[in-house]
Amino acid sequence: MTPNTAPLAVDLLDAPAPNLVTELPGPRARALIERDRRVTSPSMGRVYPLVPGRGKGCVIEDVDGNRFLDFNAGIAVTSTGHCHPRVVEAIERQSNTLLHYCSSDWYIPAYVDLCERLVASSPIAPARVFLGNSGTEAVEAAIKLARHATGRTNVIAFLGSFHGRSLGSLSLTASKARYRGGFGPLLPGVYHAPYGEAGYIKNVIFRHLTPPEDVAAIVVEPIQGEGGYLVPPAGWLEELRELCDEHGIVLVADEVQSGVGRTGKMWAIEHDGVVPDVILAGKGLASGLPLSAVIARADLMSWGAGKHGSTFGGNPVACAAALATLDLVESGMAANATTVGDHLMQRLRELASRHRNIRDVRGRGLMIGVEFPTHDDAEALEQACFRRGLLVLTCGESSVRIAPPLVVTIEQADVAIQILDDVLTELGDAVAQ
Repeated sequence: MTPNTAPLAVDLLDAPAPNLVTELPGPRARALIERDRRVTSPSMGRVYPLVPGRGKGCVIEDVDGNRFLDFNAGIAVTSTGHCHPRVVEAIERQSNTLLHYCSSDWYIPAYVDLCERLVASSPIAPARVFLGNSGTEAVEAAIKLARHATGRTNVIAFLGSFHGRSLGSLSLTASKARYRGGFGPLLPGVYHAPYGEAGYIKNVIFRHLTPPEDVAAIVVEPIQGEGGYLVPPAGWLEELRELCDEHGIVLVADEVQSGVGRTGKMWAIEHDGVVPDVILAGKGLASGLPLSAVIARADLMSWGAGKHGSTFGGNPVACAAALATLDLVESGMAANATTVGDHLMQRLRELASRHRNIRDVRGRGLMIGVEFPTHDDAEALEQACFRRGLLVLTCGESSVRIAPPLVVTIEQADVAIQILDDVLTELGDAVAQ
């Protein structure tokens, strides 16, 4: 099947979205889905039959020419919008000079440039950086680093957390049992506490399960992602910081989903005024290219040559995309996340006053969770929005995440709110006036 190129004369930034011109999925999409089912791993559980052909800004056009308003950004990955011209130009420029050379064995200019920028962007000072390819690799590196730096083995994470699917990061993940089922035994020495519950680590884990002097790290999402876009109670992250200081434990902030401007600040943990020992970045760091980062206190990242490395991590093309991404985020996109995010929160709370199925609206910037009574309610809304041309995604037990690219406009936000209002009415939960 050849891609549909007929709509390419239309600039997606100027094109109306949503705009559905075929049934969903359309004929080209159905053909590709059928091919996909014959050759790809069945472990990839697709959400709805979307087959993207191209994208621009907050608009995705599928292979049949249907245009969708993208409010999940490929799970918070396309931070600067789809195919931002400055990101594309940086990728093209780097691609014409050097595609790859192993950064673990030689010195790559783009690698150094990006590490310098990440150090400058971080509240951790002085800091050093290791670059990888994905969020789960960053988590794996953080586990190794904390064990190496402390000489301890155990790690504490939180119920509802998502840290990845490779074996070490999966041992920390506790969002859905099915992610872990059939893969044991997982990494030993991992303990889970309720997210946001003060005192549990000290009163339960340290008292009954492991002494604090055996704990290398506490790994926490400053806003829980897969677990439901949960914002922790005020002061809780500060309590974790104090606990780690008291016992010599490394505090790791997993900002793979919440970082790089998504919450209106470069790092979500900055909202709480807490400085972790390690920050993990990924997803939106390179606007869609595979890249992750471990930003750590310089004295912690003291492991010797050969202790950790990566053939592809810090690929120069991905680094170039990340440098352009940071330029854009720092020059206005993080501020836009605050402006449009505040508008969305206000409009969503207005919807909640008219639709009894909305149980909660929470978040920071453009990382917003909308809670529903059950998983089926959240999934029904997700699917109905797709049929109307709005791309959203469930999270947690019964929530829908609102996480558009950071270039989203007030006008696009209002279109999304209208679709959500229509869908909620269609699903039959409007409050009688």
